[in-house]
Amino acid sequence: MVWKAWLVAAALVAGIAALLLTRDVMRDWDRLRIEAERTRRLAYAMSGVTLPGTPDLDDLAGRLAAHGVALGAPVFIRIFKREFELELWMKRDDRFHRFAVYPICRWSGELGPKLAEGDGQAPEGFYTVDQKALNPNSRWHRSFNLGFPNAFDRAHKRTGTFLMVHGGCSSVGCYAMTDPVVDEIWRVVTAALNGGQPRFHVHVFPFRMTDENLSLRSHMPWAPFWRDLKRGFDAFEETQLPPTISVCQGRYWVSSPPSTSNGSQEIGHHCTPAVGARS
Repeated sequence: MVWKAWLVAAALVAGIAALLLTRDVMRDWDRLRIEAERTRRLAYAMSGVTLPGTPDLDDLAGRLAAHGVALGAPVFIRIFKREFELELWMKRDDRFHRFAVYPICRWSGELGPKLAEGDGQAPEGFYTVDQKALNPNSRWHRSFNLGFPNAFDRAHKRTGTFLMVHGGCSSVGCYAMTDPVVDEIWRVVTAALNGGQPRFHVHVFPFRMTDENLSLRSHMPWAPFWRDLKRGFDAFEETQLPPTISVCQGRYWVSSPPSTSNGSQEIGHHCTPAVGARS
């Protein structure tokens, strides 16, 4: 029957199209969308126009009051490359609450971690920032060092230096936030460190770690690494406390922190899984 042959052919074409979409086109689509966003955001920055989605930077006190938090509270940061977003969380009572979402003006490279000095990639993974990482006189206005390479990166012999979150709208491996935005972030995180938080976590993800986003990119070389990052993402989503992160046999281990945690635990080598650990 001719119509049956047509149905088989149509199904075959659809299957091939779906395969291509999940293999090559998805990566190309990510690249195109990312480059388009970079161009759009640079145009805003060069014209002096505030990036869409920027909070009211002139009303920090009012926004803090509306969220029931105060300068000096412990902080936690998440970065999502694909969405060009940096989230700033602050602790209130026994949980962290999302205080602000800032648009990232620019980051360099593509989705995937940084591997070597000079590759132009912005890092992905779990990092901590302390007072020593702060640079108030950065050539990019203000900056703080993410601490790349961390214990995980060193275990994989990854190299790179001076990977920052900073002002401006230019990046070679960094996350550029514009000067006004980094000024507000700086004010909040320095108050937290001065208020007694020894260090704060910065968790950097390629995209929002939904099952759908991972499924669309399950064929990509970094999919296993991203699944490990998702464990850290999920742990925070469940508890609203930055999880305890360690490195064992070249992989991230994630476990639930104590309920009294202020999100300042260090990231190091530790191969004895804690209660609630996710390998």
